[in-house]
Amino acid sequence: MQAPLEGIRVVEVANYVAAPSAGALLADLGADVVKVEVPQGEIYRQTRPRHLGHKVDFDGSPAFQMDNRGKRSLALDLTNPAARAALLRVIDGCDVLLTNLLPERQTRYGLDPETLRKRQPGLIYASLTGYGRGGAEANRPGFDYAAYWARTGFMDSTREPDATPAYLRPGTGDHAAGMSLVAGILAALRVRDRTGKGQDVDVSLLQIGLYIQGNDLAMTLVTGKSPIRHDRCAPTNPLWNQYPVKGGRWLFLVMIESDRYWPELCRALERPELAREERFGDARKRFRANRELVAILDQLFLSRTLEEWETIFGRYSLIWSPMRELSELPDDPQVRAMGYFHSVDHPVLGKFETMGPPFQLSDFELRAHQPAPELGADGESVLREAGLSEDEIRGALPSSDDA
Repeated sequence: MQAPLEGIRVVEVANYVAAPSAGALLADLGADVVKVEVPQGEIYRQTRPRHLGHKVDFDGSPAFQMDNRGKRSLALDLTNPAARAALLRVIDGCDVLLTNLLPERQTRYGLDPETLRKRQPGLIYASLTGYGRGGAEANRPGFDYAAYWARTGFMDSTREPDATPAYLRPGTGDHAAGMSLVAGILAALRVRDRTGKGQDVDVSLLQIGLYIQGNDLAMTLVTGKSPIRHDRCAPTNPLWNQYPVKGGRWLFLVMIESDRYWPELCRALERPELAREERFGDARKRFRANRELVAILDQLFLSRTLEEWETIFGRYSLIWSPMRELSELPDDPQVRAMGYFHSVDHPVLGKFETMGPPFQLSDFELRAHQPAPELGADGESVLREAGLSEDEIRGALPSSDDA
């Protein structure tokens, strides 16, 4: 099958995670993505395993490789007028500009949507910001830790009562924003196919944090109240709760329709008489007796290891999951069966595995096996394709002293 985005050209002027992750997904779908970086390369390239204390020989950034696979690299110093002029020539031949430059920097470099659309009315302009392109905070820089996690109430609502707020893992909000950028870009391309007109795609980390919490926020918008935090020792539904097991591990019960599953769970726990006890007779009664029931379930679950519970629960129709550690997932048979990891053969780093895209197509194998480019590796070829002369290319590209 022809790649879904074959023939689509994307120029990415972005760093770190959210916008580049969108560029990687577009490349997976077959788009030609040119990544524009500062001459010394963005700092995300430098996040090597050894910097986090891992004793491995891998001398690259696994995260950078994942979020920049399949692209070409063009290194430019945008404070150089010749470099800015060269970049505009490259953008003239593209379909999508993808950027996380703050609006004031877009204007400073002549890369704002109004300026570019005068040159190319059909351009799709996809912008990722922390807090949105309008309002008083349009030029406020932000990572997902701040705009997506702390600012939106997510950080507060996910902690147990009196617990220290939880720390967000890297890229969590960024990758959600990247998927939203791709969805917006695809919609804009579809409209351009019909009308010939480009448009802006605006995604902010603040908006994504609000959207991901949509269930809670929809209730808050009606009630004006923050959601009640989950309390493991006194949950609203003890069958929708986490429990420790023997050996220091945990499992998570997710039986939201608790009346439906309560008798089956009692049989799996080898305590069928609990299902007949009046105090636990239905969901409301289990809520009123939640502390008492959790104490009983704690003792039962602590009697066996996670592996033993997996074997036992496998014989029953229950909704639950072991709480896995990330180091276990490379050997997870379901993950392997579905091919969620992709093997990359890098010319410098050798062969390694990376996380594939968050969806699969039946008639096209997404190109997640491609390596990320070496810094500036494609600069001359990209500028030649844009019609620059050799003198113009020399004036635009940084010298070896700049790198």
